[in-house]
Amino acid sequence: MSIERKEIDPPELFKHPGYKRVVTVQGDMKLVFIAGQTPSDDSYQCVAPGDLRAQYIHVMENLEIQLKAAGADWDDVVFRRIFVLDVDEFGKVVYDETVPKYGDGRPPSTLIGVTRLSNPEFLIEVEVWAVVPAT
Repeated sequence: MSIERKEIDPPELFKHPGYKRVVTVQGDMKLVFIAGQTPSDDSYQCVAPGDLRAQYIHVMENLEIQLKAAGADWDDVVFRRIFVLDVDEFGKVVYDETVPKYGDGRPPSTLIGVTRLSNPEFLIEVEVWAVVPAT
């Protein structure tokens, strides 16, 4: 069983530093859809209120746990959707060299600025889709 993954940044378009333009996958595969991860603890209380950097790291670490549970890792992620309250602040966090990197950091992505998430203290929510070989 194999999966062919092709990453495309069409030469006619500017190469975005934050994401690849297109990823195609084909073959014997399992699709993994992970619901939006918020910066919450086991009681659904906000982790690190007011600190987008800490919330981002918490969210990404929890997504890593979920990917692993599905038999995937960051290199298997083919799409990412990010909701943030402050797009400018998110840019500072995600391009900060001291913030851990998760995979190559460039799956096709959509960044959406919102006025509120499910808890008023949440500053970020991230969902990912991944593809792994069928089992």
